[in-house]
Amino acid sequence: MKKKICLGLSLVMTLSLLAGCGSGKTDETLAPESQAPTVESQAPAPAPEKTYSGKVMLYSSMQEDQLVAIKEGFEKKYPGVTMEYYFAGTSKVVTKISTEAQAGHVDADVIWVGDAADYVSFKEEDILQQYSSPEAAGLDPAYIDADGYYTAARLVGVGIAYNTATVTPEEAPKTWNDLLDPKWKDQIVMSDPGTAGTTKYWMNAMMCSDKYGTDYMQKLKDNGCLLESGTTATHNQLAASAYQVGVCLDYVTANLVAEGSPIAFLYPEDTVSIASPIGLVKDCNNEENGKLLYDFILSKEGQEILVANNLVSVRTDVEQAVDLTAIPSMLESDFAKLAADGKTNLENFNKIFGLS
Repeated sequence: MKKKICLGLSLVMTLSLLAGCGSGKTDETLAPESQAPTVESQAPAPAPEKTYSGKVMLYSSMQEDQLVAIKEGFEKKYPGVTMEYYFAGTSKVVTKISTEAQAGHVDADVIWVGDAADYVSFKEEDILQQYSSPEAAGLDPAYIDADGYYTAARLVGVGIAYNTATVTPEEAPKTWNDLLDPKWKDQIVMSDPGTAGTTKYWMNAMMCSDKYGTDYMQKLKDNGCLLESGTTATHNQLAASAYQVGVCLDYVTANLVAEGSPIAFLYPEDTVSIASPIGLVKDCNNEENGKLLYDFILSKEGQEILVANNLVSVRTDVEQAVDLTAIPSMLESDFAKLAADGKTNLENFNKIFGLS
């Protein structure tokens, strides 16, 4: 938020007229002190506000409606700066970043994808630069990379959605293991984790868990779970009654509910919560504007825009639209293990689902 700082300065001027000495008439007569001219104190004009110009480029796998909302809010605050974005599924965004990095330069200024584990790779590949945003001061330290290369900017809940035209709230699965019930055979959908970063994170967290592991994914496949190519397709197909239940995202489901689609979401036991980060690209084309966008996304103003678009804020001073007390429990995850085992887990998942 802009703050005008006014500096009050008192300027006192003393005017002295010296009378001539000696006999005879003087050229000037000293005016009585009470009649001496005075100059009123004046405050200097405030310094002009800093102006911003140019553009900033964001690469993101978020839903485009959310990106448009951030763009509108950012450009309203900084009318001289144009926010551009490249929008695609996480795998496509990561591939684009990798290809550009190999060519010598990433054209993004800020990166915002769903799988936090990808940022470990970005960091190791020297794609990101350290940046400590002033807006991150009030965040839980768990949301900030210890070395300062990225900061969580939204929270995404992975849970269970169901088609309300074919499934009643009483029938709907309440746990991950409920999806293994034979009554849902061939009626389960999820996004391909090879294309959707948030689903990849969920898959990785489940397979790293002693409670679920690789066996769970095999049982899910055996119960006829089918894959859609992306997050949007998964939710749209479920809402269109092509499936009855699915592994889905809270905010994408909420968007469809707001549009009147017959779909509902519930947080199961061991809900997987994803802290989706942002990172500033090293040697980016528009570093100053990149920092402006980074700060805006983390600011109270930016986070309120996300909440208004069905996302969960990382800030504690923002009123959430989601009742987080409705989450029965969170699946505990070791982030270091997720980063270390992610590639192997994806390979094993692809084998189970016949993708390799």
